[in-house]
Order: sequence, then C-alpha cells, then structure tokens
Amino acid sequence: MTEVVRLAGLTKDYGRHRALDAVDLSVEPGEVLGYLGPNGAGKTTTIRILVGLLRPTSGSVQIFGLDPWRASLPIHARIGYVPGELHLYERLTGYETIEYFASLRAGRATHRDRGTDLHSARTLAERFDLDLTRRVRALSRGNKQKLAIVQAFMSRPDLVLLDEPTSGLDPIVQQEFHVLLRELTDRGGTALLSSHVLDEVQRLADRVGIIRAGHLVAVERLELLRSRALHKVEARLGTNVRHDYFTQIPGIRDLSLEHGVMRCGVPEASLDKMIKALGQLQILDIAITEADLEEMFLTFYGSTEADVV
Repeated sequence: MTEVVRLAGLTKDYGRHRALDAVDLSVEPGEVLGYLGPNGAGKTTTIRILVGLLRPTSGSVQIFGLDPWRASLPIHARIGYVPGELHLYERLTGYETIEYFASLRAGRATHRDRGTDLHSARTLAERFDLDLTRRVRALSRGNKQKLAIVQAFMSRPDLVLLDEPTSGLDPIVQQEFHVLLRELTDRGGTALLSSHVLDEVQRLADRVGIIRAGHLVAVERLELLRSRALHKVEARLGTNVRHDYFTQIPGIRDLSLEHGVMRCGVPEASLDKMIKALGQLQILDIAITEADLEEMFLTFYGSTEADVV
C-alpha cells in the first residue's frame, strides 16, 4: 500500500444524524492535502476518526496500512496532531506540557527518544517565540496554539493531522508554520490540513478535497483546478462592439457589456484568444485577475447556503 491515509466508504452516524456518508479519500506520501468544507461538514469528525478518538459506523480507515482504532499505539508513534479545540492542562508550564506528551508518545520508551523530542520541542519553541516557562493558563490563545504545534511536530512525525492549525496566530507566525510544514514534506512527511484560511490552503496544498454535509464533493490537484478556473476580465473599451463579438471565446461566462465596459469570466485555456480579441479593439483600461480557491470550487462544483470555508 502506497497511501499514507486511506478512507473507503467511511460513514459516521450520531444517532439519526449522518456526519460522514461513504467518504473515499487517500493521502499520498509527501503531499499536503487541503481539506475544506463549511462548519459541520464533517472535517473534524474525519480527523478524529483518523486519530482514533472516534470509531466509524461503517467503512474502513487505514493509516500506514493499519486500523487507527485497533492499532493506535504504533500509529500514534508516527503521527502529530493539532486538534481544532485545544484542551491543555492549565496548571502545567509549557515545558511540563511537552514533557508530558513526550512521555506518553507511543513507542518512545527510552530516555534518549524522550530527550530527542524535548530538544526538538525547545528548538521549535524558539522558532515560534514561545516561552515554555509560563503556565498554560497564562498563555494567550495564539501562544496556546503555538504549544499545540510544537507538541505535534517535536517527534518529527511521518504524518500530521492538522485541524485549523493557524487559528489565532499572527501572520508572521503563520509564515513560520508554513516553513515548518514544507520542511516536513521535504523529508517525505505527509499532512492532512483542515483550514478555513483559503489563501493558506492554496499556497500549501498539493491537492484539495471539499466536503459538504458529510459528502466528499471532489478531490483535485490545484494545478488542474487552476487550469480550469475562470479568470476575471474587465476591460474599458474605446470601441463600440457587439455582444456576439466575444461569444466565440471558448468557455466564456457571465459576459456583460455596459457603458463601454466589458466584464466576463474566461478559463485559463482561453485567455490567449480573449487577449487577441481585445487586441483588435481600443482598450482604455484592463484588469485580469485569477480566481482564488473558493471561486474555483464554486465555479466547478456549485455553491450551497454555506460557502466553502
């Protein structure tokens, strides 16, 4: 098996409510998979099942070819986890917290292994400007999030499961987290990243999956999404032109001509033809912008009452 994570027909019911419905998903070695969906779509439930905190109603789940419910110890020895809702021991200091997690880590039985984790944790804390001598109850939300990231990465895991990992972090710290995540994948590690920050996912993910109401709508490579995504084109023209002049452009959408201003959406594959068509006209001003990740999904998979966040 080459997949680090493999979900097949994953279903989870809470009484009469179905949180996940026959989800099929894989995460390949060395990639970052962005996992997007509205609140309540099933992202956190998926991650909790992968960590072994929840048991699926039906379907199969494998991490490194093992069942996370039955083989939690060997799996936990190789993964890092940042939960969406932090529950830390308020009376412990940051250093006592990482000592506790180092001692609990499955498969880390020797003092040498724990010492390596603690040394790594101190190094990470310095990178994130985190004071490990302060008690957790005295930490700000952002510093508690830093502590969660430190404990998740301190053992150099093969897989990290990240549920809104940059929540509460300032932009500079977010950038350092992005560097840390790329260091993980550069050495062959893998990440499943659930995030509301679409720009972050767009910059970090190799593939993106979207889940809505427990259904996995699509999983696509970002390159493919970009090649199919609509670019917004707005041009102020000094030439009178008929509406049908632009209908020859393949894939053109939402074309409007009002008061000498042409607006439309054009797929990347048709941009050259659009520019050549505009080149035959007098252009007073022009703007072409690439669709962001949210617009890519809404374009190809439709919108719901809750936007893709």
